[in-house]
Amino acid sequence: MQRLVTRLRSVKDQFYRCRRRCFSPLPEQAASASKNEEHGVPALPRFDYSPPPYTGPTAEEILRKRKEFLSPSMFCFYKKPLNIVHGKMQYLFDENGRRYLDGFGGIATVSCGHCHPDVIQAIVNQTTNIQHSTILYLNHAIADFAEALATKMPGDLKVVFFTNSGTEANELAMMIARLYTGCQDIISLRNAYHGNAAGTMAATAMCNWKFNVVQSGVHHTQNPDPYRGAFGSDGEKYAKDVEDIIQFGTSGNVAGFIFEAIQGVGGIVELAPNYLTGVYGTIKKAGGLVIADEVQCGFARTGSNFWGFQNHGIMPDIVSMAKGIGNGIPLGAVVTTPEIANVLTRRNYFNTFGGNPVSTAAGHAVLKVIEKEKLQENAHVVGSYLKERLLSLKDKHEIIGDVRGRGLILGVELVTDWKSKTPASAETLEVMDSMKDLGVLVGKGGFYGNVFRITPPLCFNKQDADFLVDAMDYSMSKL
Repeated sequence: MQRLVTRLRSVKDQFYRCRRRCFSPLPEQAASASKNEEHGVPALPRFDYSPPPYTGPTAEEILRKRKEFLSPSMFCFYKKPLNIVHGKMQYLFDENGRRYLDGFGGIATVSCGHCHPDVIQAIVNQTTNIQHSTILYLNHAIADFAEALATKMPGDLKVVFFTNSGTEANELAMMIARLYTGCQDIISLRNAYHGNAAGTMAATAMCNWKFNVVQSGVHHTQNPDPYRGAFGSDGEKYAKDVEDIIQFGTSGNVAGFIFEAIQGVGGIVELAPNYLTGVYGTIKKAGGLVIADEVQCGFARTGSNFWGFQNHGIMPDIVSMAKGIGNGIPLGAVVTTPEIANVLTRRNYFNTFGGNPVSTAAGHAVLKVIEKEKLQENAHVVGSYLKERLLSLKDKHEIIGDVRGRGLILGVELVTDWKSKTPASAETLEVMDSMKDLGVLVGKGGFYGNVFRITPPLCFNKQDADFLVDAMDYSMSKL
């Protein structure tokens, strides 16, 4: 273990050298970059880091084992799946040592950067003391992190319950709303994704993420989508549908309303202006609670604010979170007020692994890194720059129908025709594969699978943004 700690100190020193802007590439990468630039092919930004040699199984061997021993529901990106074996900040490396710019961040999960030394050190330090006991005993890691997390919340949102994932967090948030109000009806948005368990699958509103099992107690309202919605950017008109659902689909009272300020799986859809302020009053009048699902857009990702809901000027009653909270460690949380939190004392409620010392130590380290390295400011500055560059690309390529989002949670929707907005799903896959070959990884989403999801680690810089856009431009030019 001592050797591991010594190794981590070395890695930490190397990390800060990597953060300098005077990068120098590896010899073979420098030669390749020079050759690419001569032929007009975008080249990866320089990065002074060499991954350790990989001696594990090949992609073909792993794929064979996956097919034989893992669920067939597990799918891979790309025609030829990648075997990612190492990560460092905003970069990933495959089995051959090839470097890729990570524009997806493990689905908006890697906030500080891959293998950030401060987060790793916190995990190792905690693991050397105690990896797991139970919340039935005292341990400072969970209490320290809860206190730190509460300082990032507005108003009286200060009571934390830790979970292991976003699905668990949303399940708990919905249950709390139902217990507190005594009502069962919850309203969510069409095109929403809130998880894949019984309650959250009911709140999810895309058929390709829902199984034919009992799902009750949730009503789906019109999605205030400025690009594809019936009322464009008129948030107040969409909000009227929530009032109609309460009047004609419920007893007149509801448990709550759950929303993502920016829909992630749904294709990076930012809700229309003035929508949430209108809905907020309607829900309160019906006795319900407002639940902000911050699983994807929380933890400084929007840049302008720490939480996505803050961009809409409302104060939710419950906030659920996961993904970026742990920089890749399985961790989620629900934060609410002391009064609302008290409903869980009516019975015993327990989560064996929620709030374990290792995960909460990691989460606390993530908060410190975000503050120390000013990653919220970076997300705003670099994200704004990246969005401007993507918008300029829209003027050049007719296949780009919309560019949206804020900070470092951005979406690029591809269509075959601007007027009909016919999804360019096949072209999306083709461009995505081409970008991978150039060294850029992005995600995809939206109901039709035609939206690039750009959610990189928050340490992303302007050189990375330029390379991502140049790779997208080059790939689209080849269609």
